[in-house]
Amino acid sequence: MQIPKAILIDVIDPRTDEQNAAKRLEELKNLTNTYGGMSVIEIIQKKSVPDYDTYIGKGKVEEICELAAHRKADILIINNLLKPRQIFELNEIFRKRKLDLKTWDRVDLILKIFDKHAQSTEAKLQIELAGIRHMGPRIFGMGIELSRQAGAMGLRAGQGESNIEMMKRHLQAQELSILKKLKHYETINEGHRKRRRRQNFKTVALVGYTNAGKSSLLNALTGKGAYVADELFATLDTRVGKLYIPEDPGKDGVFRKGTEILLSDTIGFIQDLPPSLIQAFKSTLSETVDADLILHVIDISDPDLHEKIKVVEDVLNQIGLSKKPKIYGFNKVDLIAPRSLFEKGIKAKRLKAGIVEAGEGASELLGWVDKKQKKEAKTKISGLRKKYAKFSPLFFSAEERLNLKKVEEEMKQVVAGYGEEAVFGGPGRI
Repeated sequence: MQIPKAILIDVIDPRTDEQNAAKRLEELKNLTNTYGGMSVIEIIQKKSVPDYDTYIGKGKVEEICELAAHRKADILIINNLLKPRQIFELNEIFRKRKLDLKTWDRVDLILKIFDKHAQSTEAKLQIELAGIRHMGPRIFGMGIELSRQAGAMGLRAGQGESNIEMMKRHLQAQELSILKKLKHYETINEGHRKRRRRQNFKTVALVGYTNAGKSSLLNALTGKGAYVADELFATLDTRVGKLYIPEDPGKDGVFRKGTEILLSDTIGFIQDLPPSLIQAFKSTLSETVDADLILHVIDISDPDLHEKIKVVEDVLNQIGLSKKPKIYGFNKVDLIAPRSLFEKGIKAKRLKAGIVEAGEGASELLGWVDKKQKKEAKTKISGLRKKYAKFSPLFFSAEERLNLKKVEEEMKQVVAGYGEEAVFGGPGRI
């Protein structure tokens, strides 16, 4: 199968600094790679007001036509939300120039990725619903053009107008049919949640920016086997796994029943995700709404982690979860610091003749650990612990299974009703 070649363009405000502009374009490139496409040209266009007809303007359109012909590009992806008329105008220009080039906006690309990764029938229905809601206005907004294409001589109204009405009714019927099917799945899911509540199962929802490591954490804690990949939107379906935390025996030596927690892994969030897409995944996010605790998973190695935390918090506010008990979990600590920073008991054995036994701690005993990196990591962790103290920040690596016991202990305390102080003002800990 041929890899689609894409021209990427991001239209930004002239006041946007170069660093943020580069980050936006890099994320668009990552989205394109996740879809399975290949970026052949990347353009940043500074424009105060988007062009009414084509969004990018006539001059830029001419440039795109020349580049597309030269590089044999298949897709023009614009990192913004375009109006129906603008998509239509661009495609018309490319058609007249005999270019096999299609125009997508940011939402089109995200929907294509969703469609690629959907596994369950429910997720596929949600994507179809989002697609109808995104594409519908485009069809309704092209009535004049369709009327011209299919008009009939001597008729009071063009044939295209009736085509519009037919398409409108068809899409409305499709939407109602999908909503009815999704309602069926929501009823089933609600039944599952009610049964969990009756059995007194405590639930924790894993949320976070896409690719933060939520599925890796679910697998590490429960052995669920959720799909994990270094790409955006690797998970669309909700996956629920059970975590059993045994109770430490007391001084009396009497065995006590441990704590069972259900962990749900949800779709990852991303910046500029339209509310319509969030609504389309309402049943997926219901697991988050009904959870006793939210564990916000954050990639500590991401240089833009603060901005991405804000994106996730904004989405949670949109679905009414601003006051839900919450813990911040900083994942991927193995990427910023040596293991010994998190496992205090690591020691190496020095043998005779100055030989060090291989294994954990040998590198540190031999002086191979970067002390500067270790110091910088401590400073970063200290800063995050202070900045997000009210969310009881935890630091771990799901991939390397570092510090997961601390994660279990914290979740256990909160869902048992003992963690209010930890969540809202308690000290974070490594």
